Amino acid sequence: MASRAEDKAPLSVAIITRDEAKRLPDCLKSVSFADEIVVVDSGSTDRTVEIAQEYGCRIFTEEWKGFGPQKTSAIEKCTHDWVLLLDADERLAPGSSFIVQAALAEGKAASAYSFMRKSHIGTHWIRYSDWWPDRVTRLIDRRKCRIRNITHEKVEAAGETFQLDAVIEHYPFGNYTQMIQKMDIYSTCLAREMHVGGKITSPFAPVSHGLWMFLRTFVIKRGFLDGFDGLVIALLNAAGSFFKYAKLYELQALGRNRADKNSRP
Repeated sequence: MASRAEDKAPLSVAIITRDEAKRLPDCLKSVSFADEIVVVDSGSTDRTVEIAQEYGCRIFTEEWKGFGPQKTSAIEKCTHDWVLLLDADERLAPGSSFIVQAALAEGKAASAYSFMRKSHIGTHWIRYSDWWPDRVTRLIDRRKCRIRNITHEKVEAAGETFQLDAVIEHYPFGNYTQMIQKMDIYSTCLAREMHVGGKITSPFAPVSHGLWMFLRTFVIKRGFLDGFDGLVIALLNAAGSFFKYAKLYELQALGRNRADKNSRP
């Protein structure tokens, strides 16, 4: 963190964490210009909390509620109206802090600002496959914005969202195994959300959605230009879509079976 309080930008940074000791330091270093950093941790068993303390963060511990609700909780704990949302596996690219500070100083009538997100597998930057430039809304006026959805959270702004040339470096996966694990977890969460929301599917939906997602990623979004990584991304996107609807169909079948049993005399 910067040594003088008067050098800090009137900005809060909100980060949610769990067992992020390896990636958190780079994230925190990149936002050391901010006046405060709020960390909401959901039960880390490594040094995540200790690292956040070393960087002077305001730390809260809460049970996991889902990405959207957890980030909403972090935003509510911030003391400034302007909040920068970052994940622990992200960091502002060099020079992007000056762009953020200039946007705040300019004082446009914006409700939010979006960034370009530069994602990697390991240290390999993925340039295609719909991964770049991945526009994400992360600098928000919390008086005019809210977070929607539990799993794939989304910022909903009451006013205009401006685009910044700032870049967020994103390191979500160290290897393909981590990608497979995340695909399985996300497809389960999304299937449950759709089921609770009353979404109905058919046995044909998993195949059609999976095929479309592969074609979209590998062909339309030119994933083939990312080489073998692009093929893996396309296949896992297809698998994620397939299993999301397959798991939804499974939940529907379980619900019908329970209903049948309860209707029997």
